[in-house]
This record gives sequence, structure tokens and C-alpha cells, in this order.
Amino acid sequence: MIPVTSFAGKTVAVFGLGGSGLACCHALRAGGADVVAGDDDAGRIAHAAAAGFTTADLRTAPWTSFAALVLTPGVPLTHPVPHWSVLAARRAGIEVIGDIELFCRERRRHAPSAPFVAITGTNGKSTTTALIAHLMRAAGHDVQMGGNIGTAILSLEPPRLGRVHVVEMSSYQIDLCPSLDPLVGVLLNVSEDHLDRHGTLAHYAAVKERLVAGVQRGGTAIVGVDDQWCQSAADRVEHGGGRVIRISVKRPLADGVYLDHETLVRAAGGARTDIARIGGIGSLRGLHNAQNAACAAAAALALGVDFRALQDGLRSFPGLVHRMEQIGRKGQVMFINDSKATNADAAARALSSFDDIFWIAGGKPKTGGIESLREFFPRIRKAYLIGEAAADFAATLGSAVTHEISGTLDVAVAQAARDAEAAGLAGQPVVLLSPACASFDQFRNFEIRGQRFRELVMALGGIEAV
Repeated sequence: MIPVTSFAGKTVAVFGLGGSGLACCHALRAGGADVVAGDDDAGRIAHAAAAGFTTADLRTAPWTSFAALVLTPGVPLTHPVPHWSVLAARRAGIEVIGDIELFCRERRRHAPSAPFVAITGTNGKSTTTALIAHLMRAAGHDVQMGGNIGTAILSLEPPRLGRVHVVEMSSYQIDLCPSLDPLVGVLLNVSEDHLDRHGTLAHYAAVKERLVAGVQRGGTAIVGVDDQWCQSAADRVEHGGGRVIRISVKRPLADGVYLDHETLVRAAGGARTDIARIGGIGSLRGLHNAQNAACAAAAALALGVDFRALQDGLRSFPGLVHRMEQIGRKGQVMFINDSKATNADAAARALSSFDDIFWIAGGKPKTGGIESLREFFPRIRKAYLIGEAAADFAATLGSAVTHEISGTLDVAVAQAARDAEAAGLAGQPVVLLSPACASFDQFRNFEIRGQRFRELVMALGGIEAV
């Protein structure tokens, strides 16, 4: 745990008592603060009270007695309207911050030179975060990984020299971290997502940009420049005096890191250096993973990892569960769990990586549907549509892709497995769960959806686990 000493002797309101919120309560108390905890969920209130925290209905609390409101990132800060707790804090003139802001303040207080890597992007940030952590561990470093992936940041070990914190950040977390200042900041990409929480794509992109704009003096901003939003962000950060490493997997760069066939290349001052090969690494299949690998490699090099350790680390990376995860094989048919693809842009990465796809898609739809995936339709042998999005997806697929409305995941898996086996294709047909949707209509989160897919696949019989 990281004790939060910056509020010692003060009273702090914490709203939202899930994993990260409760971790905030513990960290604030360990650092000498008094905590008043609130939530709209009675069960979470009871859990916090059982842990010894003062709980209250914050709607009627004396807000002027609080030094700050620590807000869970799942609660709206700006759009569609600010949460009532945010409005109450603003009326009282107190700051509204999140758990990563608390971490940043503790790092500046106690170990300002401790390596801190922050990663964001619409897609790929979990894989890139896990890959950077893996590369640093493989090179012999003490690594703490958390944030939007896995462990709440304040539940990690404290910053200190020689310890590397690798932290995934969502746009919601960046919004709650006004003094974000990583040593290495990574912005992978920006595409349409979370507009219900940010209003416009321009605002969403501006929030993401803050992560690399805030890189501390002497640090490194790593920016994927294959979309216009990030290209503009890289230009602004560089014009502001920051050190920027541009990343492209679509074109050579005069200065930066780019993909040349299956090799990552660093260009600088007219010289070209091959830094690593990613061909044949199953966990890094596809152009999207080439971008993840390029950004992770640039981060590792910025932190002093040498080429040999970098190559060894890339080869040994196991990949992430629920992200193009190979579940098993039945004869020629491979079953791939890509449940983490909660929007069309994420699903595009999987669809671009395979041919002869029996595609399971649908769930709670995101803005824009799957129209943007039309270029991949020729790769899809048949689609099996589930959840709230099924009818709209069927209308988009039309006569271009053979499809049926399966309704639920269990039906879709059975139908897709049957058809893939019966197709008698010469190559390797793939039953791919890549929903292009949130899970919330039928599952509590994408992890549970992916685990259910795994269970259904393994129950088919004759499956060779991968």
C-alpha cells in the first residue's frame, strides 16, 4: 500500500467504494487523514463501515469541512452532467481528484525521480501496459503494475528509486489527475469512444493528450502518430518543448520508431537502427499489436533496457487474457477470446488478423455500430449476433455477410463451432468472440463475458487447450 501523507491531519470525502475507492480510504487513513466515505450502494457502505471507516450520506454532509473529494473514475465528472457529489464539492470550493492524483503527489513528495510510466489510448493500453511491465521485469527491474489494469494504484508498493511503476490510465482517470507527470507517457491512439462521458471526440482527445503533455522535465512522451488526433498531440507537445518519440506502424518515419515488415526500426538523425523483430510472436499478432510492441519497446529503451533484453522480453510475452487470447483448438478450428474488444475499433484489430472468421459479435452497442468494419467483411464466413445490438448489426451486415441472430453467447458458440467444423476449410478457420460492444446487457463486465466464452468452448468436447 502507498500511504497518502499529503492530506495528513485533514478530512477527505471519498465517493465510490469499489476496489479503487476502498484502496483510497485505506491509503488516506494510513497517511494520517480522516476519511468520510460514501456510495450510492448500501452494500459498499456496509463493507467500508466494517473496515472501520466513517460513512455518511454525503448529500447532507458538511462539505466545507472536507479538504478534497476523492472520486471513483466511474462517476461522471463533466458529462452528461456532473455527479451531485462533484457539484457539492464545487460549491464548497474544494478540489475533485482521483486515486492516481494521490499517487502522483506522494511520488513528488518522497521519490520524484522514481520511474513512472503512464499509458493511455482508446485501444491497446492494457496490452501495452502489461508488455512494458513484462519487458522491465525481464530486464531485471522491480516493477509495480496497476491503475486501470489489475491492481488499484494505491494498493501497489510505494515509489522509490529503482522501482518502476507502470500504470494504465483511462480517460476518466486522467480527468481526475490534474498534476499528472509521468517520466514516460505513452499515447497509443485516439478513436471515437466514451462520448457519453466526454461529450465530443475533441474533448475526449484533449483529455488523452494531457497524459503526454504532462510528462515531467527530462522525460519522454511516446505518441502513436497513425491517427490525426495523436499526430496533432505529438506536434503540440514537441512545440511546447517536450521530448517526443513518434511511433508508426503504417509508414516509415524520419525520426521515431516504425515497423518495417516484421522489424521495429528506430530512425534518428538520418540513421536507422533495427531494434527488435516481432514476426512469429503469437501474442503480438496483428498490426495493432505491432503498435503496442513499438510503443512498449520505445518506453523500455527510454528506461535503459538494451536491445538484447528487449528482444528476449518481446519473445517471452504471454499476452493478455480476453485480448485475442487463444483458448483452444478442435481439429483445424481455433477458438479466440477477444472479449475486451468493446468497440468497433478494437474489433477491427482482431478481424484484420485472421481469415475465415466465424464471428460472434454484439452486446450493448457503442456509438457508430460496426459500419466502420465493412472493409473486413470479406474475411467473415458467417456472423453470430447476440445482445441488444443484434438487430442493428444484422442490418449493417445485410447481404454482405451471412449471419444469424443467435441472441445469447451459448447459442452463438454452439452454432459457430458447428459451422466452422462443417466448412472443411483448408486453412485455419477461427471462431472469434470480438463483440465490438460493451457487455453490460448480458454480463457484468467483459472479463465475465470472456470467461463464459472459455467455459462454453471447453465444454464442446474434443478441444485441445492452447
